[in-house]
Amino acid sequence: MKKFDIGNEPTVGFRSSPTAKSHLRDVSRDLPPAAQPSLAGRVFVMLQGPPGPFFCLLGERLRALGAAVHRINFNGGDRIDWPGEGAVDFRDRFAKWPRFFDHFLRDKGITDVMLFGDCRPMHRAAHGMAKLRDINIHVFEEGYIRPDWVTMELDGVNGHSTLPRDPKWFLEQARTLPPVPELPPITASFDRRIRDSYRYFHHVVTQCWRFPHYRSHRPGSVLIEGVRWGWKLVVTKRLAEQRTKRALARVEGKRYFLFPLQLSSDYQIREHSPFPDMASAVHYVLDSFAHHAPADAMLLIKEHPLDAGTTIWSRFVKREATRQNLADRVVHLAGGDLAYLAKHSVGMVTVNSTSGTFALESRIPVTVLGDAIYDIQGITHQGELDRFWTDPQTPDDATWRSFRQVLHNDCLVRGGFASNTAVSILIESVSRRILS
Repeated sequence: MKKFDIGNEPTVGFRSSPTAKSHLRDVSRDLPPAAQPSLAGRVFVMLQGPPGPFFCLLGERLRALGAAVHRINFNGGDRIDWPGEGAVDFRDRFAKWPRFFDHFLRDKGITDVMLFGDCRPMHRAAHGMAKLRDINIHVFEEGYIRPDWVTMELDGVNGHSTLPRDPKWFLEQARTLPPVPELPPITASFDRRIRDSYRYFHHVVTQCWRFPHYRSHRPGSVLIEGVRWGWKLVVTKRLAEQRTKRALARVEGKRYFLFPLQLSSDYQIREHSPFPDMASAVHYVLDSFAHHAPADAMLLIKEHPLDAGTTIWSRFVKREATRQNLADRVVHLAGGDLAYLAKHSVGMVTVNSTSGTFALESRIPVTVLGDAIYDIQGITHQGELDRFWTDPQTPDDATWRSFRQVLHNDCLVRGGFASNTAVSILIESVSRRILS
């Protein structure tokens, strides 16, 4: 897993900085002249993207390739992330959105829709209206394989992906595909993601008067979450690092299962799992571990790095472990290198996190409790969780390698959101995918 270089990559500026356009010129030089007119006649509409400059820069690149590009903003964060041309604001009630979007598709002659995350209510409705008109829908998400890759699929991602779950299909498809490339890591900065997110949500709040009917797809209050993030980054960061060192010392040299937590606000939990939140998933896993895991095995529960502290997991895990008489066998971890922890575990339990791929890459058994794109016979444990503790199914090497080849060929684009370099590479990758 790569190290993050903190602060070396400045946040891309818009109105006050030429950085965005300079990167656009950098990646445009690489495209053969013969390919330049290939997007003539294509008309794109961009909905919500990840916080930051990616969608705006991608829109400029698509225009440079001959396409027409439009954007629809739902809030002040969308507006600040898209300072360029072609944007309109949707300020009405959600009930009027499907008709508005359908008329927009028709009147603008839209051929392609781009959006980040296919479960947000506005995106789900837009997806349905676009399908009625047989329009291409390009869905982006955080990468199935990380780092250095972003998911880009037609029609849907995660539980809505159109990829089959038949291991024989992957083995057959992989025969004609090149091996997964071995490429150098891409520069990334966790602080960059934080800055982009803060900038976005700051303008969601300060421009709420402009979008009086907007309701975020995220549960809870953006203001409260921002306060929690500030407390976590400024006040408790060093304390969490100290606790992490002590927790790692407890499991050193011992057999442990790894359970990485996800965000309760994530649609992977809300839409693609049987659990209403992560607390329910923790209860379920602890119950099974208490009754069926070997007495010498430990359970390491790792907090998600983007958790804003809605639940104080250190207290929650300690309380529930004590209730199950597991206080000396269950360890909470606030930080740590997930890839390293997965590689040295005896198995990983996950609801449906892409972190499962870290374990699979090291041929560590993984059991999935929800709906995950990699939950395929021959790759993940297919039995009950109760049996996983004593008889976990090891991933088949050929099936896993075939799955990865198909995933990289069909569903992943190289790049990221956490540095100027990563965004530039991502724009180039997306452009080539669309041109092909």
